[in-house]
Parts: sequence; C-alpha cells; structure tokens
Amino acid sequence: MTVKIKVFASLRERLGRSELERDVAGGATAGEVLAGLHEEFPALAGSGRVAIAVNSEYVDPGHVLADGDELALIPPVSGGCRAPRGPE
Repeated sequence: MTVKIKVFASLRERLGRSELERDVAGGATAGEVLAGLHEEFPALAGSGRVAIAVNSEYVDPGHVLADGDELALIPPVSGGCRAPRGPE
C-alpha cells in the first residue's frame, strides 16, 4: 500500500524536501514508517520527538496505516520572541 508523507520545519530542511511517498506493508504503523525513514535518511538523527498526524488527526506511533493515508511528521517548534514595544 502507498502512503504520502509530509515533513515540516526542521525535518523538511534535513531531508531537503517536503513530501515523500512510500510503499509499505499492510498493517504498518506510523511509528514503523518513521523508524524506516530514520534508517533511510541518517540526516534525521537527533531530530528529537516528532508529532505524528494521519489524515490531519494526531495519532500515536502505534496507529495502523491504510492505503492512501497522508502521514505528517511535525517536529517540536518553539515560538518566536515578541516584537519590541515602542515607548508608551
């Protein structure tokens, strides 16, 4: 079965692309696909904890994928700093 994988922020920078497609075995979990990507792309090492969403819903790594699912991998993102305030 085929799943579409979208990567965001620092993961996108590490991979040099924002989308991938992979053929995976029936019954594969989101966590197994993520582990496979870590093996395939050593640049992902040290990327830290990654949030996983399937079809725009957050899931745990044990979520079983179906053919045509869209798997999104979202690294932790910190907020920016506030813009300086002018004189009051």
